[in-house]
Amino acid sequence: MIYREMTQLVGNTPMIQLKLDELKKVNLYAKLECNNPTGSVKDRAASNILMTLLESKEITHNTTIIESSSGNFGIALSYFCKMFNLPFYCVIDPNISPINEKIIRLNATKVIKVTEPDENGGYLLNRIKKVKELKSMIADSYWVNQYGNWLNAESYYNTLGEEICKDLPNADYVFLGVSSGGTITGTSRKIKEKLPNAKVIAVDIVGSVVFGGEPKKRYIPGIGSSMQPSILQRSKIDEVIMIDEMKTAQACHTILDKHHCFVGGSSGSVYAAVLEYFKYRKVDKETNVAIIFADRGERYIDTVYNTDWCNKYLKSSEFDADIRELI
Repeated sequence: MIYREMTQLVGNTPMIQLKLDELKKVNLYAKLECNNPTGSVKDRAASNILMTLLESKEITHNTTIIESSSGNFGIALSYFCKMFNLPFYCVIDPNISPINEKIIRLNATKVIKVTEPDENGGYLLNRIKKVKELKSMIADSYWVNQYGNWLNAESYYNTLGEEICKDLPNADYVFLGVSSGGTITGTSRKIKEKLPNAKVIAVDIVGSVVFGGEPKKRYIPGIGSSMQPSILQRSKIDEVIMIDEMKTAQACHTILDKHHCFVGGSSGSVYAAVLEYFKYRKVDKETNVAIIFADRGERYIDTVYNTDWCNKYLKSSEFDADIRELI
């Protein structure tokens, strides 16, 4: 099939079944968001938000787009802003992976790195302050604000949520990682609308404050947050499960070794969450579970796929021995 432009390749990603030997009755299906143009689920929101704003004339090609992101959303926005000929200022911090920074700098108009930690020991709150400062300085500017912009959630309501319902109309559970909140908010609302009996399980990382947890230094990007996203107030979540970063890293290796999917950190988290969730629950009938593999593994080659890094930052002298063990 021949496509006219890259935006046509956003969404409609494949779903693959993963066999779980230890959970015989659980049929696990993973949505492969790495098949989007820049390799992550964030392409859905970035492309849709910009196209919607341009079509409504809320922005023009002279409008400077501003956002705080050190990860996939920053990569997706920089890519689509360049495609749509929009100036893009991206606010990042020192925790950004070298490869993510290089990709963002390749496409963004300007990159501003915040180096002063905020009161939680992270950088997010100070990144947001810098975004607001830039917005006040640049007359014709638009702050995307993935944490509060309903267009973010709407992107997933209309695409990812719709696709899951179509791909797996008999889903019993849907597990989604949580970071800025837009993906799970939009997707959960569509799931509950079309598959009201399906349970939506939010997966967060230990050290994140999204669901009121104790703030703690986190090392794996793409999941968790040091602030509570306002957009999450409109989500429809049944349960929350917390996963620590060691289990996340181990799960990434398990997924690669057993299922031959090279995925990122949040994918490891949702996979680990499924195993944890059903570990002590009696599953006496066929149960269909959908999970989101939000991005691909290349951007994590120096972190979760690096034994030395895991031993140093995830505080485990046994990671080397355990790395290929199932959680």
